[in-house]
Amino acid sequence: MTQNESMERNPQAAQMADESMVRTLRHQIEAIWPQESVLYARYALPAGARILDVGCGTGEATVRLAARFPGATTVIGVDLMPELLNVAIHDHGALAPRVQFEQGDGFALRYATGEFDLVVCRHVTQLLPNPEILLAELYRVLKPGGWLHVISEDYGMIHFPTRHGVDPDQLWHRAVVPFTDSQHTDARIGRRTLPMLRAIGLEHVNVRYLTLDTETVPRATLAGIFTAWRDGYVEGLAAASRLAPTDVRAMFDAILETIADPAAYGVWQLPVLAGRRPA
Repeated sequence: MTQNESMERNPQAAQMADESMVRTLRHQIEAIWPQESVLYARYALPAGARILDVGCGTGEATVRLAARFPGATTVIGVDLMPELLNVAIHDHGALAPRVQFEQGDGFALRYATGEFDLVVCRHVTQLLPNPEILLAELYRVLKPGGWLHVISEDYGMIHFPTRHGVDPDQLWHRAVVPFTDSQHTDARIGRRTLPMLRAIGLEHVNVRYLTLDTETVPRATLAGIFTAWRDGYVEGLAAASRLAPTDVRAMFDAILETIADPAAYGVWQLPVLAGRRPA
């Protein structure tokens, strides 16, 4: 794949390669997995199941999937970014050969049609142009009767109060949406993903919401996510929105102030979608 093709596939490659993304993924899994892991009970995988984690990043979910499904013989994590895969291999390489990490393009997976019992894709759809192409490819590699599990972010579902006259809601509307529009990606893909899963042919399609708030997630963990986002994205968001970097940073800081205030409340609603390939 050429550099231009890589940028078309992953227009946020600069942010993905930044050290802040490693922090983002580590804090996100700690915040999300306690609620998300329960949802995997819906998938009655056969003995000897094969699992694919597309957009695995640093492998945080991949290794948890391997532990969640001890009967699975193979769990493969695939990501386009070598910077993230190198961390996954360094941290989890001892789990090979049962757990493997490979560089690959989710739009053109190297695997045969109908190879996996469970395909997982977390925090990816909002990053890519033409996510329906990705979802169709994930469907292709599913076995008949296999399940697709997708976390599809939607930045219109993050709600924090105004602090000192700074309204954090404006961060998503005035900065994030113009940023993703400039890349032909969708900051609010979460609300569009369910019909997309139906359109590719999945059955039993459903959506559940994880409530990541200051009541259920440790505040330090929640703060870690937004701090890492701030550190990795302020300049890009400012450039796309024509806001000053100081204004974008102030919106992130207003969120962080709420999280640090034990009397205050904020919430991130995260859609988790699933569907089954007809048997």
